[in-house]
Amino acid sequence: MSNELKKRLITSIIILTFLFFLVLQGGILFKIFVLLIFLLASFEWFNLSKNKFVFIMGLGLLFFSSTITFYIIKENLLFLLVVILICVSSDVGGFVFGKIFKGPKLTKISPNKTYSGLIGSYFFSVCSIFLFFKIIEYYQIFTEFNSSLNILIIMSLIISTTSQIGDLIISFFKRIRKVKNTGNLLPGHGGILDRIDGMIFSIPISYFIFL
Repeated sequence: MSNELKKRLITSIIILTFLFFLVLQGGILFKIFVLLIFLLASFEWFNLSKNKFVFIMGLGLLFFSSTITFYIIKENLLFLLVVILICVSSDVGGFVFGKIFKGPKLTKISPNKTYSGLIGSYFFSVCSIFLFFKIIEYYQIFTEFNSSLNILIIMSLIISTTSQIGDLIISFFKRIRKVKNTGNLLPGHGGILDRIDGMIFSIPISYFIFL
């Protein structure tokens, strides 16, 4: 296992653990956390997009996604955790499968994206949500989260798809600017925007479809 992959996996585990802690603590801490993420991502987007119109459009999308996130925190905090779990699993799955199996490139926008990574994203997303469902069913926790396994699997496929589209869009702008990452705050991931690029799209879409 490469050092980059180790860093990525460790960082992902830490992020999910921290988010799980915020869910247990309640909505106020999560709102502060989301606000901080919005500010950091906006700063990275400012550095990434030198065109004023593009910056305003991207900032508007960040603001819209953050606003929807606040609504979900108020309505169903656990649902947000599920969406984030799928996004993180999709990202890690794509990275792992892409590194191990390699194969044909998916698009010129992001040279590191492969078809094997695409399959890995879906595979990890479905596996993570299946494991999540079985854990809450076995331990009878989060009983307020009322959803069937079939719906969760459909959710994972839709959210994984939108997450990967978001990843490609940010990759497009990174390619224009000729940078690998939007920042270096998160080991193995790069910047905040590198980490939440898929969530920016997945959170609003999952809200309107499933909530």
